[in-house]
Amino acid sequence: MGGTAGFAVVVFGALGGVVAYLAGVVGLRDLRRLRRVGVPVRALVRARVPAPEDRSLPPRPLLQFETEDGRVVEVFSPVPSTARHPLPDGGYVPVRYDPADPRQVVVEGRERRRLEYAFAAVGLLMLLVSVTLGVAVL
Repeated sequence: MGGTAGFAVVVFGALGGVVAYLAGVVGLRDLRRLRRVGVPVRALVRARVPAPEDRSLPPRPLLQFETEDGRVVEVFSPVPSTARHPLPDGGYVPVRYDPADPRQVVVEGRERRRLEYAFAAVGLLMLLVSVTLGVAVL
């Protein structure tokens, strides 16, 4: 595989790797920032009726909480309710929100750190494989 087709594979592989790596790094940075500056509160879990165009399975519940300045904020949960970690309707979960943008929340204990590390690792691997292919083939 050489020529234009090989070049296209190498370029798209490298670009995909860079995008995946950056997604993981930015996700980890946001998690660290919210752990550091996020305001801890208890959020009320509210079930929602999924719309026909809703494709998230399982549907993510709504989280409702009050900010330090008294505003009531309602956001989609960043994590779904699972059998292992249920988010029951009417229950409360600990969250941290960004005081500058209260729509940015993290559910305590369910940060999905492994997913962010996986994105960074797979992106780096894709980039390395693309560079190796580029050196070997082109």
